Amino acid sequence: MAAYEHAGAPYATDETSGSINHLLAVGGQAVRSCGPSLFEWAKLGRRWLCSAPLLIFLILVASSPGGRSEAASEARHVLVLYENNRLLPANVEGDRGLNQVLSGREGNTVVSTEFLDAPRFTGQDYVQTVVTFLREKYTAHPPDVIVAAGNGALGFLLNNRTKLFPSVPVVFMGVDFAFVKLKQPLPTDVVGIPVEYDLAGTIDQALKWHPDAKRLVVVTGASAPDREMEASLKALTGQFAGRVTTEFLGGLPTDEVLKHLGALDRNTVVFTPGYFQDGAGRDFAPREAARAMAAASTAPVYGPYNTFIGVGIVGGAMPSFEAMGREAGGIVNRLFTGTDPATLQLPQIMPTTLNVDWRQVRRWGISESEIPPGTVVHFKEPTFWEAYKTEALIAIAIVLLQSGLVAGLLIERRRRRGAEASVDKHRFELAHASRLAIAGELTASIAHEINQPLGAILSNVNAAELMLHSGTAQASELQQILGDIHRDNIRASEVIRRLRSLLTKHQVERKVIDLNDSLADMATILRAEAHRRRVTLAIRPELPSVEVIADRIQMQQVLLNLALNAMDAVSDVPDERKTVMISTERRLGDALITVQDRGHGIAPEHRSKLFDSFFSTKRTGIGLGLSIVRTLVEAQNGNVWVEDAPGDGAVFRVRLPLAGQTASWGEENDH
Repeated sequence: MAAYEHAGAPYATDETSGSINHLLAVGGQAVRSCGPSLFEWAKLGRRWLCSAPLLIFLILVASSPGGRSEAASEARHVLVLYENNRLLPANVEGDRGLNQVLSGREGNTVVSTEFLDAPRFTGQDYVQTVVTFLREKYTAHPPDVIVAAGNGALGFLLNNRTKLFPSVPVVFMGVDFAFVKLKQPLPTDVVGIPVEYDLAGTIDQALKWHPDAKRLVVVTGASAPDREMEASLKALTGQFAGRVTTEFLGGLPTDEVLKHLGALDRNTVVFTPGYFQDGAGRDFAPREAARAMAAASTAPVYGPYNTFIGVGIVGGAMPSFEAMGREAGGIVNRLFTGTDPATLQLPQIMPTTLNVDWRQVRRWGISESEIPPGTVVHFKEPTFWEAYKTEALIAIAIVLLQSGLVAGLLIERRRRRGAEASVDKHRFELAHASRLAIAGELTASIAHEINQPLGAILSNVNAAELMLHSGTAQASELQQILGDIHRDNIRASEVIRRLRSLLTKHQVERKVIDLNDSLADMATILRAEAHRRRVTLAIRPELPSVEVIADRIQMQQVLLNLALNAMDAVSDVPDERKTVMISTERRLGDALITVQDRGHGIAPEHRSKLFDSFFSTKRTGIGLGLSIVRTLVEAQNGNVWVEDAPGDGAVFRVRLPLAGQTASWGEENDH
């Protein structure tokens, strides 16, 4: 497989064998007591006799009925031959992809893995040793398909196929397109998808991301594959001659390479495929060489292999080694189903994708908007939206729902307040209309209350005139007459003032008032009405005062409505029962107004509806008086109810919190 790629933990890919060197070492130890090493034995045919007993024993065990299960005899055998060593990151990823696909196949698949360990071991003698080893090792269990990973592995099989397994189909992976083209025409049973590393594309993209770059530094190694890569790079970097000056650091010791890279300015771009060996003869995995260069470089580093992502390079146009393994596994499975290799329709080349390390993108100031669509971005920390999109959408939906509910509640509250304001307005209008209606009912009493002081004034004026005409007027008598006139004038004016305040529209003003004063304001009118109706009226205020927080005019209307309602209740009873008593008192932190009559009382079936609008027990009533009373009382944080009076009649009670107290009851009374 390709010699440059991504590192990872050691990954055991075979079930039957390890690397060639490891197996040769084991074999050598097994026969060491009989003679020379396995390498020498392979070169000298005469030494086969020393190992013949062991080989015969192994063959007998393997071919015995108990040595092979029925399942094993039906297994399909895949031999995977890698060009390089086991731990090369490209091999690790390719092997992972291959086994992912083969392990998903129905039926038993046995995968054996071998490694040519290039470029560490080379030479014709080594090749012949490996050929002999593979032929003898797999004689008893020949492979059904061979997978060649890398240029060297495919070249090894093409050159030695007749000595190994001439009729076994070969599937290649990780083989350069140029190498496949060079080996054309391939046998019809040698198939695969070649790969072409887009070295020029990676360099071009790097220069686009760093438009101020004036210099391109290319780093390669000293081994044979490293020198081949350097030659390829020199052939293609000429196309960038008008954009940057290219400098090659090839075959230098690693320390010297790192020193050069550490002195670069920001107007430089570094490209490296890594290397297997440096100028000092030290062996490297290409990815580890790239890691050391990226750590030391003061300029951005790019590479062509996806296994370099994560070691410090910015990125590059890269095929996936794991994808190569998966494609090879898919071809193997198709061959196992009986498909003729010559009829396979395969892509001409493995796809290449731009890969970047997000951390390096941020480090070198590359804008996210400059990254082409379809780029695979590694190590990018997701944004809050990317990480919690679903949760965020749910939270937003909840917030919007709550906001909608809150908005709806606010609108509803505004509408409710508007409705309440409208109700208050209509209630105010109704209360005023009720006062006007009451004033109409009290016309005679009001006229009487005004006529009395006016008549007294007229009488006093006539008396004064007679005294003046007769010449008998005494100053003291005239002064007394003037005092009577003044008193009667005040009396009439007070009646008019109280009546005006009762009838005039006003803004509701809740403040501390004395219920006794409100009762006194209505007493004159009520006494006149009681006199007209021949009703005995008793007013009993609790002294010195009963203070509440209420609207003065509304409380006067409450007293007036209840008193007139009581007088109506005794209108058709005997004279001795025509009594109405009004009182105020303080009781347990509350103010209590009591209006009691000795009428017929309240029928039980009417009690629950007595304060409802338009309900009346009177023939001529419209049923709003007591409804208005309840509305006005509740507006003052009070309540009103009716009880049976001791003996005959009914008792209406109004309870209000005293000034400085809070109401200790609900809308329903407990009587």
